[in-house]
Amino acid sequence: MSAKANTQVFAATGRRKAAIARVRLTEGKGKIIINGKKAEDFCALESFHFEVNAPMKAIEKEDQFNMSVHVQGGGYIGQAFAIRLGIARALEKYDSELRSPLKSAGFLRRDSRVRERKKSGQPGARKRFQFSKR
Repeated sequence: MSAKANTQVFAATGRRKAAIARVRLTEGKGKIIINGKKAEDFCALESFHFEVNAPMKAIEKEDQFNMSVHVQGGGYIGQAFAIRLGIARALEKYDSELRSPLKSAGFLRRDSRVRERKKSGQPGARKRFQFSKR
């Protein structure tokens, strides 16, 4: 039996706006792979990288887990927050004792705000065409 067969995988999903992140967490040395790339290569902005690593810093176990993330949809900000939520949920599945530090930091809260749809007879979601009385 190989060593990979004995490792336990903790999977979770994070969503933000149109972005969906599927996270697979295993015990390891702190490698983060996002869509087949290293996190440093995938995260172009420093703030993106900071948001992705925030749950690990909150529990002070940055180099203890390997993560494989598949994220799609949305923009890079939505993707970063979706990944953050997915990582926090996977860490909670790993150890329920981690719930209180993650929750107090706000990492287990799903931001449900999404873009409002465009309505017919209008140029946008809320904007109206100009009204002329005469």
